[in-house]
Amino acid sequence: MSTQISLMLMDLGPSSPLGILDRVGWWGALGMIAVALVYTLFMLLASRGAPKHGGASHPDAPLLIVILMPCLNEAEVIGASVRRLTSIPDPGLRIMVIDDGSDDDTAQVAAQAGDARVEVVRRRPPHARLGKGEALNDALSIVRSRCTSVSSSRVVVGVMDADGRLDPHAIGEVRKAFAPQEVGAVQMGVRINNRFGSLLARMQDMEFVIFTEVFQRGRRRVHSVGMGGNAQFVRLSALDALGPRPWTRSLTEDFDLGIRLNATSWTNEFWPSASVHQQGVTNVRRLMRQRTRWFQGNLQALHLLRSVAREQRGLGRADTLWQILTPYLLLTGSLLTLSFLITMVTAAVAAVLRWEQSWAWLVGAYVIAFGPALIYAWIYWRIERREGLNLIKAVGYSHLFVLYGLLPSLYGWRA
Repeated sequence: MSTQISLMLMDLGPSSPLGILDRVGWWGALGMIAVALVYTLFMLLASRGAPKHGGASHPDAPLLIVILMPCLNEAEVIGASVRRLTSIPDPGLRIMVIDDGSDDDTAQVAAQAGDARVEVVRRRPPHARLGKGEALNDALSIVRSRCTSVSSSRVVVGVMDADGRLDPHAIGEVRKAFAPQEVGAVQMGVRINNRFGSLLARMQDMEFVIFTEVFQRGRRRVHSVGMGGNAQFVRLSALDALGPRPWTRSLTEDFDLGIRLNATSWTNEFWPSASVHQQGVTNVRRLMRQRTRWFQGNLQALHLLRSVAREQRGLGRADTLWQILTPYLLLTGSLLTLSFLITMVTAAVAAVLRWEQSWAWLVGAYVIAFGPALIYAWIYWRIERREGLNLIKAVGYSHLFVLYGLLPSLYGWRA
């Protein structure tokens, strides 16, 4: 057995094909990691300040805010969601629940839970269940027909999930965010409700917090803020700039919309002063299915490369191109992890045989793999300490977060 192991290690020697593959993969992985670290550091530095808006500001001008809530068999949650929205004492708020061909009592529950500011729109086959984008576009046509007497720049269309829960002060924050006239779209922060009872939900919450606190904040400075599917708010005039049906049939119509808005003269803004709270997925299989769908949608955005290169400028263009190409970079990076696994197996076998070797590389590997996670731990702790999270536990979560970050290597290839 010992002889067989020794022969295997000889096959992994520096001049062997596997050894050469290991070195090429190692340096390739190191190069990709270096680029990712530089990008993360840049975004981290950019996130520390707020952008300056040069346009006119009219904080007292009234806005009509219409929230669209696409629903498919959401009778269990839609009632509570509608009641929470109608509890906001804002006369300029309207809620439109879009029942996209539900088999349950979604429409009835929504209608009973609402007040005069709530409208339920029922879509029926063959026009129902054609995707979230189509449901939003049909609802938008109704909004346009109802708002002909109001300037489209004073109408803001929001999108929320059926189980979404806005902070009580969120609508007031929306009004502040749209005070600068050049702001065409605003994305709120996203938090996971059930993070206290599920480690998987905790990882999703950490994912959203890091994404918004580092990358969305940083993108405010370079004009490349993205839109999410929950708590996105867009001026009607900005949607008009994208045509009569601004949402596409992409599996990630929100990602697609954000990129196309960035290619217009409007400014996308991230507003960290309020958040929407949603339920996280607590089953690994369901999470893989959800993320595979998201990954497929991101792959569909490749056709936007040309318009981004043509319409955007400077760092905003570079970052948007990075966002579009990220799925392909993740797939490439997943292949390079093979070299790291080869190195680990070689080191483990050598340790069993008690061969002399240096373990200094292991320290470097830890710093490269987990160094950024320690920064993320500090950021997450600053946000979550009001809920009782201590720094030591945040550091522990950050190490698990690195392992959680390997999931794209699995669902990316499924997509």
